[in-house]
Amino acid sequence: MTRAAARAALFDLDGTLLDTAPDLAGALAELLLGLQREPLPFASVRPQVSHGSVALIRLAFPGLEPGSAPFEAQRLQLLDLYRARIARETRLFPGFEAVLACMEQAGLPWGIVTNKPGWLTGPLLAQLGLAGRAGAVLSGDSLPERKPHPRPLLVAAAQLRVPPADCLFVGDALRDVQAAVAAGMRPLGVRFGYLDPAERPETWPVAGWLQQPGDLLGWLGLATTALVEPA
Repeated sequence: MTRAAARAALFDLDGTLLDTAPDLAGALAELLLGLQREPLPFASVRPQVSHGSVALIRLAFPGLEPGSAPFEAQRLQLLDLYRARIARETRLFPGFEAVLACMEQAGLPWGIVTNKPGWLTGPLLAQLGLAGRAGAVLSGDSLPERKPHPRPLLVAAAQLRVPPADCLFVGDALRDVQAAVAAGMRPLGVRFGYLDPAERPETWPVAGWLQQPGDLLGWLGLATTALVEPA
């Protein structure tokens, strides 16, 4: 893979563009407290957030069989609690507001491809003022396929009117990298996301790693000297 400047960037949502762990962990804590159980340590919940509600329920209820009626009941209750507090503490990871502003000023489009369902993605982006800025938003239920299938990435690139080869895909999970490779995009991993060392991210076929959001600008051919985070 070359380091030629890309013309667009697509982002995963949880653990990449947005730090959603506080609200998801808060919803899980509410669920457990309602069952007279102690909340789990945040440090154990955070690495599971990128893997969605199934992973969180697995963590909290190891005795329940995934897909069973009791498991699904707890998962749906978790999502309802999360929806009620969806943007209470969630924010862009520090540095991303300036990165997005630089991209927009340079006329480089960006979008979001997430496995989060649309009934959660839409309200979250709206409350954070991002819905009108993203040139493409593909949720986990926008298409029959979802990551690691490449189709959501290809549809998003088409909506941005940029060839897949000229797009970066930024994520914090192996499925993000797999989808990007299959779509012919350059996959970038984020070190500031919810990486679990047990998943051996050092073996993932990424084009590069972002230690902080500002590192993305070099991949887009943008100068970092204009990177100023709003107060």
